[in-house]
Parts: sequence; C-alpha cells; structure tokens
Amino acid sequence: MVEQLQTRCVIAGGGPAGIMAGYLLARAGVPVIVLEKHADFFRDFRGDTIHPSTLELMYELGLLEEFLKQPHQEARELRGVVNDQTVPIADFTKLPTRCKFIAFMPQWDFLNFLSTHAKKFPSFQLLMQHEVVDVTFARQRVTGVRARTPRGELEIRADLVIGADGRHSIVQACAGLERQEFGSAIARLLSIRQAARVARPW
Repeated sequence: MVEQLQTRCVIAGGGPAGIMAGYLLARAGVPVIVLEKHADFFRDFRGDTIHPSTLELMYELGLLEEFLKQPHQEARELRGVVNDQTVPIADFTKLPTRCKFIAFMPQWDFLNFLSTHAKKFPSFQLLMQHEVVDVTFARQRVTGVRARTPRGELEIRADLVIGADGRHSIVQACAGLERQEFGSAIARLLSIRQAARVARPW
C-alpha cells in the first residue's frame, strides 16, 4: 500500500527557493510540506553568497540580527584587475538596504538556519530523503506528487504543488511545462556591454 498524506501545499526541493517558500507559507498559517531528496543540505555545488536583497528580507522577517550572528564574511565592494589595474566592479555601500554588503556564508548554513526557524511553525514540515519522482493528476489538474522515501513510496495530495527542484525539475517535466530561459542578470549585462563595445569601442 502506498502511504498517503494530505496538505494545502507541497514543495519539491529543499534549496533556497523551496525552504524560503515553505517558511513564508507556514508563517502565514498555510500547511506546507517541503520534500528534499538528500539526507542533509551539505552539497559542494551550493553557493555561498547572501545578497543584500535577501538580507533585507531577513530583516523584514525579524531574523536578521540572529542570522548575522552566524559565522560569515562581509564584502562591501568588489574589485577586479584589468590591464594590471585594480578597478572597482561593484559598490554595495550605496544600496538603499539595511545591509550594504554581500554576506559570504555556506548555503547549507543558510538553509539549516532558515529551516530551523520554519520548523517553529506548526504548519511546516520538512521531509528529508524524500525524492519527488512524479506528479499526480485528476481531470487534467495536478493534484499532488509521488515521492521515493526510505520507507517506500509516498503520495502527497495538495491544493498547490511548487516545483523548486532545480534546473532538471521533475515537477516541470512530469507536468509538461515548457521551460523559458531568461539567463542571469550578469549574463544580460555582459551582453549589453559587448553590444555597446561593438558600436563604440571602450
């Protein structure tokens, strides 16, 4: 027999997007289950930068003071070497945010911190070693997900399914959604600079 659960929202993927979405929903009183396929958050590929906009959100959520007590480093500007000259690339001190810097912190520490606080809400559940392998349908509508767990297969029915399971999303593929690539902000900036350089060499 396949074990079944019922919730308002199920989130596939326990990365920054999934954990943050789960936190915000649980904070609003929405029952939510986040499924993470690994046993922990410790992954070498994870990033280590917490941007000022994220730090501003942490402040708005009342978590910033405790968050900044975690081991981290701060960078208020970035510099690069061009033709043996050190030049400023980014200056964060002019930003209209409370934290005018990038915080360097291993992403697993960020996820552990955020999930620990999310678990304080009774409507939040984080299930580790639960890998989403399929979505369920009824009348051409997504009704939940199927997950592979150490105890066997699990089906979770939900009013809302969020696919936060990365660039190779199982939810996206199984739901038949078409991916649209927008590229990163820095890639778009470099494209603009390259086009301007062709028009007028710098």
